[in-house]
Amino acid sequence: MWLWMSVCSAVLLGVYDVVKKQSLKRNGVLYVLLGATALTALFLSPFLEAGTPKDHLALVLKGVMVTTSWVSGLLGMKYLPLTTVSTIKASRPVFVVAFSIILFGERLNLWQWAGVVLVIAALYLLSVSSRKEGIHFTSNKGVACMAVSVLSGAASALYDKHILGYMEPLFVQSWANVYITVLLALCVLVKALKDGPEKRERFSWDWRLLAIAVLITASDMLYFFSLKDEGAMLSIISMLRRCSVVITFVLGAILFKEKRIKDKAVDLLVLMAGLTLLLFGSSI
Repeated sequence: MWLWMSVCSAVLLGVYDVVKKQSLKRNGVLYVLLGATALTALFLSPFLEAGTPKDHLALVLKGVMVTTSWVSGLLGMKYLPLTTVSTIKASRPVFVVAFSIILFGERLNLWQWAGVVLVIAALYLLSVSSRKEGIHFTSNKGVACMAVSVLSGAASALYDKHILGYMEPLFVQSWANVYITVLLALCVLVKALKDGPEKRERFSWDWRLLAIAVLITASDMLYFFSLKDEGAMLSIISMLRRCSVVITFVLGAILFKEKRIKDKAVDLLVLMAGLTLLLFGSSI
């Protein structure tokens, strides 16, 4: 069951990324995140329950990780083509595997190492394809933002596995969104004070914010329940969720008419082959 929940979560996550990209046409990065997360927190408010100070401190830390990943990821999405962003984001399972080795002493078999090599090769090929669009991976600020997003997202995934060992999924999801909303509100306030009245961005209501909130609420709920399931493997769940890039890539190519689609499609196929080997190697 946890495998199918992970697949459904990935589908919703792919559509979520596309709607987020479209919403940036009307509002700034922080306003999009704050509006959508506040709505998500509202949807989940019936599930708010009292917890220990230790539980809430743990969820504040999770909120910091997620906020960092979301803000940097959306900034990267603003500066880069969606097809490039989706392929970079797909590399996150490799870092989950790497951190699992470092933190939990896990060991990779031959199939898993082959998958890691293919993913690294795909990222190199993507850097070559992106250079043709004037995007240099070593100096582009959008790529730097995506690197921060991927690493903090991987850390959050590992942390999820830890805290769900002693917390319930809806408790984690509901309170985490409350704390993320508070953190994002603080970010908006600091930026508004820094910019001043003349340069301050204005918020414009966009119905896509509601769609974003619904999509991420459903996707994360399926993710947390799949991770809580007995026998669930974080490495496989993380890889399946990253398969959302296929949807993001296809819709991004169709809706935004982005360049170098054939080159990036090859990069994505190599990356997906790497993820498949990681998935196969984790199941034998």
